[in-house]
Amino acid sequence: MRHVVLPSSALRRLLAGTALVLTGVACAPIPYAVAAAQAPAQALTDQAVHHYEAGQQTQALEEFRRAAEQGNRLAQFDYAMMLLNGEGVNADPDGAVHWLERAASAGMTQAQYVYAKMFDDGYVVGKSIPQANLWYEKAAKQGHVQAQAAIANEYFIGRGVPKDYKTAFSWYEKAARGGDLPSQYIVASYYERGYGVVTPDLERARLWYGKAAAQGDVAAQGKLDAMNRERAQRTAPDSSQAPVK
Repeated sequence: MRHVVLPSSALRRLLAGTALVLTGVACAPIPYAVAAAQAPAQALTDQAVHHYEAGQQTQALEEFRRAAEQGNRLAQFDYAMMLLNGEGVNADPDGAVHWLERAASAGMTQAQYVYAKMFDDGYVVGKSIPQANLWYEKAAKQGHVQAQAAIANEYFIGRGVPKDYKTAFSWYEKAARGGDLPSQYIVASYYERGYGVVTPDLERARLWYGKAAAQGDVAAQGKLDAMNRERAQRTAPDSSQAPVK
């Protein structure tokens, strides 16, 4: 497979929020015996993280490589990102894709999401919406919030999958519960209007607009203010019915 070196601007867009993972990340569970066998690799990964945070990239790269070869998923992902970014080594897109796919196939959600994004955007690997959706959904099913929002968008517009507003809403709601701001606004809109998917529920709509507004969404704050005004008008006493003294 032929790969291309990313322009720096494209790389920054792709890897926004997807740099090295230096702490815990969601992964598919592995059997206890396997986990025990990988304990040395985990210790090596922890050591690599320490060296990376200390700015010792060459040492970290070598330790991530060794741990990756021993099957540690975090090391596989971080080694892939260092190869892709050219940290401690000349950039190696082919090697990066190899180790990213290994981590994704082993069930690491962040690797699955980044791999999906690569296929979605056509960076490093050939553009493939079906492959992107496959990996988005794998990560989404394990609770990766960005992947949940991404696959929701695909079902909403029918991109690579049949258009399905109900399935889209289900994924948007999961992402919203995970704190994704755009999804919170979209879920609020669903509950406000229904769109033939959910029963309109203004209280739930107000709740989700409020959550989005609390994260700084100006449009959500505007919707919340308008709904609060409408509610105040509905519940205000009718002055025309006041008793005459």
